[in-house]
Amino acid sequence: MSDRVPEGSLLAVTDLAYRAGDFRLRMSVIGRETDTALDMTRDRFGRTVHAGAAAAALTRRNQAAVEAYRTHLAPYADGLLNAARRALDELPPARHLTGWQTVLDALGTSAAEIRRALDRPAAPGSAAERAQHAVDRPAAPGSAAERAQHAALWPHLASWADHSFIASSLVGQHHQPETPLTGEEQQRWTEKAQAAQRRGELELTESWYAADGQPITLAHLIEDDDSTLIALRGDPDAPGWQVIGHYAHEYGAGQMLPAPVPPGVLRANVCLQELLETAGQFAAALETVQGRQIAVRLAALGRQIDFLIREVHEVAEDLGATVAVLPPHRTPQPRARPRPAVDTTPPTPPRTPTPARRR
Repeated sequence: MSDRVPEGSLLAVTDLAYRAGDFRLRMSVIGRETDTALDMTRDRFGRTVHAGAAAAALTRRNQAAVEAYRTHLAPYADGLLNAARRALDELPPARHLTGWQTVLDALGTSAAEIRRALDRPAAPGSAAERAQHAVDRPAAPGSAAERAQHAALWPHLASWADHSFIASSLVGQHHQPETPLTGEEQQRWTEKAQAAQRRGELELTESWYAADGQPITLAHLIEDDDSTLIALRGDPDAPGWQVIGHYAHEYGAGQMLPAPVPPGVLRANVCLQELLETAGQFAAALETVQGRQIAVRLAALGRQIDFLIREVHEVAEDLGATVAVLPPHRTPQPRARPRPAVDTTPPTPPRTPTPARRR
């Protein structure tokens, strides 16, 4: 392509990260559109009642994902992975590096599978052709073989949508000159910050993990109605943390401090409140004595859950106030997401926004 920039340059790696981010955004849009279409095929209990429409929605999703990858990411995927691997090799030893290497390897495997399906036909009459007829050679547009090919590629496309942010973050890891405080300065600022913390005048604003696995936290140190932005290394709620710098503003701090690495993940996949509501509706719809009794019990449980949810939200606000992030060694587990069966696709649970600011 004529718009390529020299491999390894800062402009090149920035462009690679942008291409991956653009693909993730497009896949997010495709996912939302598909969820909306699938919701229209279900009844109020989440059961698919229009199987043909659901299958058509998944077919459109698969085709759109293939085209998004082919057009916007395929020319850059190998370059992104190579740059990410080089960046990984340059990082200091840390607990999370093995997990990141596993993610990069999985992305490489998925990229190879996609490339093989779209560009490289299997040898005619070979076992590979017979075993993977729908994935090993380009299929005629609109044919059943093409639909099967796209469906088989979906788990690999979804893997890139879910996990390529780690590759993007790695290529963005470049050395930032942290100006260390002298031993005497560091001790003086740390003691000032500790005193402010005891007075309740150390306001944490943002936190992230550096490439070496150490947490970095920005905080406002308040003294005599004056506020100074400082950076801490270590857990602010445990002994041993130290002030590593003070800055005029957040932009300056961001320029001088170690860059953030991707935080860890912890994803819930069960919504108890929605389950109780759906089960209660089902029990009431039975129009039997036992069904009504169960519906009453579920309603009572629902009220208890509502109370607990309010309590959880209050605790979540307190948790958000810690501005903590999950450690980077909690890397996502790469796995091919299966294509949901048309007649068993559950409704997508609602997402609850988090109040704390994260990098």
